[in-house]
Amino acid sequence: MTSQLTDFTAILARWEAERPDAVALTYGGVDRTWAELALRVRRNAAAQRATGLVPGDRLAVLDLNHPSCLELTLACAQVGTANAVVNFRLAPPEIVYVINDAAARILFVGPEFAAAVEQVRDKLPTVERVIRVGGEDDEYEAWLAAHDPDPEVYPAGPDDCFVQLYTSGTTGFPKGAMLTHRAMLAHAANVATDFDLDPGARVQVAMPLFHVGGTSYALLAISCGARILMMRMPDPAAALEMLERERITHTFLVPALLAAMVQVPGAAERDYSALTALSYGASPMPLPVMRACLELFPGVMHQVYGMTEAGGVVSSLGPEDHENPAAEHRLISAGTPIHGVEIEIRDPATGDPVPTGEPGEIWVRTEQLMGGYWGKPDATAAAITPDGWLRSGDGGHIDADGYVYVTDRIKDMIISGGENIYPAEIERVLAEHPAVGDVAVIGVPDERWGEVPKAIVVPAAGGEFDVAALLTYCAQHLASFKCPKSVDVLDELPRNPTGKVLKKELRKPYWEGRERQVV
Repeated sequence: MTSQLTDFTAILARWEAERPDAVALTYGGVDRTWAELALRVRRNAAAQRATGLVPGDRLAVLDLNHPSCLELTLACAQVGTANAVVNFRLAPPEIVYVINDAAARILFVGPEFAAAVEQVRDKLPTVERVIRVGGEDDEYEAWLAAHDPDPEVYPAGPDDCFVQLYTSGTTGFPKGAMLTHRAMLAHAANVATDFDLDPGARVQVAMPLFHVGGTSYALLAISCGARILMMRMPDPAAALEMLERERITHTFLVPALLAAMVQVPGAAERDYSALTALSYGASPMPLPVMRACLELFPGVMHQVYGMTEAGGVVSSLGPEDHENPAAEHRLISAGTPIHGVEIEIRDPATGDPVPTGEPGEIWVRTEQLMGGYWGKPDATAAAITPDGWLRSGDGGHIDADGYVYVTDRIKDMIISGGENIYPAEIERVLAEHPAVGDVAVIGVPDERWGEVPKAIVVPAAGGEFDVAALLTYCAQHLASFKCPKSVDVLDELPRNPTGKVLKKELRKPYWEGRERQVV
């Protein structure tokens, strides 16, 4: 059940009017009704305006999951501003880059990150104020309480951005995907149609809000009038306990978390009978984990494929395909396009459609598409064609039955535990080490994370090479999930006649005998 309203301020007002006393959000043992949530959002809007924010301005959030982030996003929808949610797993230089790229005027910081922000405060020239959220030094509640609720609503257009999520780029710098009212409402309507979401749903939000699996999933619940049950961190045991205790009906989890959940003692003894849709995606699902999940959560597994630039999910493989022995080959597919989404396979060089079953680049067309990359018109033009197709950068094919198979990555992206990693980011750091003469980074299989980065290094002439020292160097300059987990040393890298490294040849020994599954 979704609304025909065209912005999220109107969506919130609808549920405040129709279901004022129903619980909208539960976090840390505290329930907030739709009326209470709407009141807090209007106070937030008043506080933003009193601070001097005007339509088009950005604020930023650096925190683990907390209701304030969602309140800020909804208030941004009312004011005409946008919430740039920062990936807290990034290294300090990367966090500084994102905040500065967004030109954020206010920075909201959770207690776990307050000390780190103090250390880089002088490197954030656009930030006029830092507001601490939660913990003993909380300033957020006082910031809200100091202002009367503001009923004024900015006349947002469907293509106005109100939340900005960052996705890594091949140049080594993240890009801000501008998610609009049109995109997020279309995503909500499309997913709700295929996953039977309505005001009676109880939606677990376990994934970080900097990820579409967090923020988009939360906005999906709000659009449908469903109740959100938010976790601060995706803890395996706590996630299972919440599924049972709160009678969760819908959740989205990444395979790395599911792999840990199926190992929790007593997991099989709990009651998950309220669950109607457990969606998973964002990284490969090892088949042993898949089998364990199908046993623990029968009849509810949905594999989803999506991307930040498309607002979230674009295709889904439903329970019937997971549990049909005659369709076992489809477990390595990304399913079929969801309602409201077109997917085609195009020649990456010419942009022409390829025949059924032939490999190419996955292109997506839907109203869910982002408004573009913030401040990067050239990157936007390269990603979205004039007739509205998003070039995903993923390689794959579509079979005769319409199932999408994601088999490679046009842009060499590695997806590890739900995090997008571009080898160029890691190669840029490694190339600066004096012991490295040449380097390539590839993704190799990992039973827990789906795949992890491996560095293939050619030592510099005459230099001494210490693998442990190189890994320590990476840890000092990269987020931990981007650091290579292993290093191989070669005399030279394989290259084609034009000098391009043949990463396919480098990957081949590690992926032989495996059906590559990227979700």
